[in-house]
Amino acid sequence: MGTITRTFANNITTSGVFKPTAFNNASFDNVTAVPSGAVEGGNMVLLSTQTASASASISFTTGIDSTYKEYMFILNDINLSAGALQFNMSTDGGSNYNVTKTTTSFYAYHYENGTGGTLTYDVNFDLAQSTGYQYITDAGNNTADQSFAGTLNIFNPSDTTYVKHFIANTQGMEPSSPYSINFYIAGYGNTTSAVNAIDFKPTSGTFNGTIQMFGIL
Repeated sequence: MGTITRTFANNITTSGVFKPTAFNNASFDNVTAVPSGAVEGGNMVLLSTQTASASASISFTTGIDSTYKEYMFILNDINLSAGALQFNMSTDGGSNYNVTKTTTSFYAYHYENGTGGTLTYDVNFDLAQSTGYQYITDAGNNTADQSFAGTLNIFNPSDTTYVKHFIANTQGMEPSSPYSINFYIAGYGNTTSAVNAIDFKPTSGTFNGTIQMFGIL
C-alpha cells in the first residue's frame, strides 16, 4: 500500500489539484459520466446558427439571457456585396438596435506582394457615445474568393448593474490589391439594461455567410 499511496500523492499538487500525469486512458476505463459542474469554465454551447444568403441583415433575438455570462458569435465566410459588416445591440428584444456605444479600433495589413506590413489605429471605425452600428470588418466588394471570418464576444449581457463590454477580432482578404487585413475592435454598450438581441448587417448591400451564437459557461 505504501507504493500506491506514494504514487497517488505524487500526482496531486500542494493545493489538492490532480496533475496532468494522473490521467491516462486507463484512468478513465470505468468512468461512464462526469457529474454536472465537474468541469468549470470554457464550455461552449451552440445556441443558434443562421446563414445569410444575399441577406440585408441577420438578427439573434432569442437565447441571450442570464443563462451564460459570455456569448460568442463566430463569423464564417462573410462575403459582402458592398460595404463592411457591422453590428448593434438591443435592450427590447430587437424592436430597436440603438444601444449607446464607445469603442476603439486598430488593424494590421500586409499585401500579397510583400509590401505594407502596417499596424494602424483607425479613428474612422471608432464610436463615441453613438447609437449607430459598429464596424467589425473592412469593406468588401464580392469577388469570388473574398471573405471575412472572426469572432465577437459580448460579456454578461443580462447584467443590470454594469455596462456591456465586447471584443471583436476579424480577418479578411481585401481583393483590391490584394492584402490580408486583421481588425481588432473593442468597447462597451453604455447601458445598465439587459442586452437581449444582436443584429448584424452590411453598411450597404447584402451579404452571404454563416454566423453561429455560442453560450460560454
